[in-house]
Amino acid sequence: MSKPSYLLFDLDGTLVDSVADLTLSLNLLREELHLAPLLVTQVKPMIGDGASLLVKRALGEKIFAPHHLTRFMEIYAEHLLDNTLCFSGIENLLQRHDPQKMAVVTNKPYQLSVNLLDGLGILGYFSLVIGGDSLTEKKPHPLPVRKALEVLQAPPKEAVMIGDHHTDIYAAHAAGTAACFCAYGVGHNDGQATVYHADQPGDLIKLFPGQNRE
Repeated sequence: MSKPSYLLFDLDGTLVDSVADLTLSLNLLREELHLAPLLVTQVKPMIGDGASLLVKRALGEKIFAPHHLTRFMEIYAEHLLDNTLCFSGIENLLQRHDPQKMAVVTNKPYQLSVNLLDGLGILGYFSLVIGGDSLTEKKPHPLPVRKALEVLQAPPKEAVMIGDHHTDIYAAHAAGTAACFCAYGVGHNDGQATVYHADQPGDLIKLFPGQNRE
C-alpha cells in the first residue's frame, strides 16, 4: 500500500502540546467565577470537541452561559503561547512535505489556530487551516475533511487524517481517507481501528517520511 501524499493534521494533542495553557485559561475563568481550579489531568479529557464544549465541561452545564465562552476566548488569546510548544520532531516532519499537500483540520476556533501556528513559526508549512468555526459542521462530521480535500484537490484515497481523538478518526472514515491515531495526545480512539498508529510524535516521520527538501 502506497503512503498518503496529502497530510491533514489535527492541532491540539497532535501537532502541539497546549494542555497547560488551556488549563491555565480555564482556571483563570473559574477564578473569576469563584470556582476552585482544575488539575491538568481533569482538563485533558475535556479537550478535542471545540471551545464551547470545553468551557461547558470545565464549568458544568448548570453554570455555563454563552458569555463565559466569550470571556474564555479573551483569556486564552492572552495566554495562547505561554507554555504551548510543538511536540518533538513535528517541525522536522513538516519540513519534509510539500505545504501544498498539507492542511490543519481542527475543532479549535480558526483565528486562535492561525495565531497559534504563526506564533510557533509553523503556519507556513500549511496551505490551508480549517477551524471549528470555519464551516457549518466540525469533526466528527466529515465536512471539514472533505473541504480540505476539495481545496487541496486531493483524492480521498491519497490522504490521511492525523489526530489524537476519535473525532478525527470518525471524520476520516466518513470522508473516505485513511486515519492515523496519535496515542501520545489527549484524546482516545473510541475503539476505532486505524491504518496508522503513532505512540510517540517521532513515529510520524517514520510513518510519513516524505523527503529531504533542503
